[in-house]
Amino acid sequence: MPRNDSLEMGELTDTSYYILLSLVEAKHGYLIMKTIEDMTNQQFSIGPASMYTTIKKLLAAELITLFGESKDKKKTYVATEKGIQFLKKEIQRRKEMIKHAEDILGGL
Repeated sequence: MPRNDSLEMGELTDTSYYILLSLVEAKHGYLIMKTIEDMTNQQFSIGPASMYTTIKKLLAAELITLFGESKDKKKTYVATEKGIQFLKKEIQRRKEMIKHAEDILGGL
């Protein structure tokens, strides 16, 4: 059974979510990984292979764009307006998922 691409389904994986969130401001690869670790208090980390695979998917979906490239070949990316809207939709979807769980579990 083929796996569905979460972006085509209108959803973000945790990796895509954190990369897109970190790219509200333009960053290069190492800074993306560092930002995600800092914002999650080291509870979530992304390795370079996973990050660049996800960046390719986010570029293809036009959720991020290449912002620039330095002399030392570091590419900088930033979220597009489409990416920001997609991120806001994902945040709402996740809030609803938490509400469903709280309704069933009686709050946490």
